[in-house]
Amino acid sequence: MTEYIKFEDIISKNGDSNSKSVPEVNNKETAKTDSTKMKLQCCRCRPDWFVVDGLGITCSGLTYILILFGEFVVIGVILLPFFPGSPWSYIHAILFSCCGILAGCSHLRAMTTNPGTIPKGNFTDENVKHLGLKSGDVVVRCTRCECIKTERAHHCSTCQRCIRKMDHHCPWINNCVGEFNQKYFVLFTFYIMTLSAYSMALAIHYVLRCSDNDWKGCTIFSPPTTIIFIVFLLFEGLLFGLFTMIMFCTQLNSVIHDETGIEHLKKEARVKQGNWKERLKDTFGGDFGITWFSPFSSLPHHRKKHEFYDV
Repeated sequence: MTEYIKFEDIISKNGDSNSKSVPEVNNKETAKTDSTKMKLQCCRCRPDWFVVDGLGITCSGLTYILILFGEFVVIGVILLPFFPGSPWSYIHAILFSCCGILAGCSHLRAMTTNPGTIPKGNFTDENVKHLGLKSGDVVVRCTRCECIKTERAHHCSTCQRCIRKMDHHCPWINNCVGEFNQKYFVLFTFYIMTLSAYSMALAIHYVLRCSDNDWKGCTIFSPPTTIIFIVFLLFEGLLFGLFTMIMFCTQLNSVIHDETGIEHLKKEARVKQGNWKERLKDTFGGDFGITWFSPFSSLPHHRKKHEFYDV
């Protein structure tokens, strides 16, 4: 729930009462929080961020299982029989493994990076005064986590926090896609899409090659078992390849047009900042380079320093 409060109402209420927060917070944990710890900036990415959600944990675990299954079929079923005499088998194995590692690391960063949560209980008189508001200005308060709700922030019922520039909550990464982990989510969809296309190309070439030789010298398993593995790999590659391709294109469109998924659904009108090149640099970190494709690189600390009141 969102509540709009006029600044002059806060000031007048503050004059009549010495309460520390407006309105008074009923949550005991929030009420005991020292206001000095509630800094006027959103939480940065922390390695200990993890959302405890059964569905999200299940989907995340399934993601790693599917990546490992693809690695097993491609390397252990398709490429392994040709290792002794085919240098291309080694090259494909290395490239496919690298893509799998990058996909897994991108998923891990997207899952464990704080998407941009606003501190709970920071809606206090002291913090409101620091906003430098004038008479007639409106402060937006989230009634669920008692925080000053910034522009483009939305409350996630799964994460139980207000998320800056929230696009959507994705159970596949067990996290919200927000301001500080969107890059890793885009990379995750990109590498899964690449893995899917790569595995299907290798599987189709393998089937065509081995069917001409009646599967002689093509597999370490029996032909029926091998065919079952290939069918499952093609199904997985087609299903998740299409899904991640759609998500990848959707996220790129979101970055380029500076419009989140929630804003698109609600058709919220707002003034957009910068051009599409600046938005890409802001999301992926600096000028175009190899760091754009690396899940190991972090975003610059100076990225988009917003205040709590930005409307």
